[in-house]
Amino acid sequence: MLSKFFLAFMAFFAIMNPISNLPAFMALVADDDQNISRKIAGKGVLTAFIIVVFFILTGHFIFTIFGITLGALKISGGILVAAIGYKMINGVHSPTNKHLEESRQDPMDVAISPLAMPLLAGPGTIATAISLVGNDTSTKLITILAFALLCLMMYMILLSAKKITQLLGANAMNVMTRMMGLILMTIGIEMVMTGIKLTL
Repeated sequence: MLSKFFLAFMAFFAIMNPISNLPAFMALVADDDQNISRKIAGKGVLTAFIIVVFFILTGHFIFTIFGITLGALKISGGILVAAIGYKMINGVHSPTNKHLEESRQDPMDVAISPLAMPLLAGPGTIATAISLVGNDTSTKLITILAFALLCLMMYMILLSAKKITQLLGANAMNVMTRMMGLILMTIGIEMVMTGIKLTL
């Protein structure tokens, strides 16, 4: 049981990589105060946990019923990630930006998208969750507990993001936002290419 827990935790850690998501979160909450940032982190991580648990419990059934393939999931997720990256390259990342004022009335909106999905609970995380479990209830429980531990770690890491932002300053954050945007675009395109290969 312990070995299964460790395997599941390491699999989730490798695909979710809490450290790599920190710059994106820092960019998303750049103009929000500490209280709002904390709420966004909590809501985003909790939403990601609910999404992954949902797929752990019902993933195989849903994919079969709707005829969804892993390739299609990666293509759609990749397009969304690439689009987010493109906006970040152009400096669109905060509620004060005029391009987002109309679409983002509530600063908490980013907790659902893009933070919870696809950044935290993206196609790779969902695919990992589904591949780790079968019909065994105990395996599903172990997988859920492993992901819960990772989510707790992720939340603690995100709580430090605002302090890091203040230390870096606005100019450094702008540079990091655009760099992260380029990385996200690259990841998104890679996900699309992988999805296309899976469907061929």
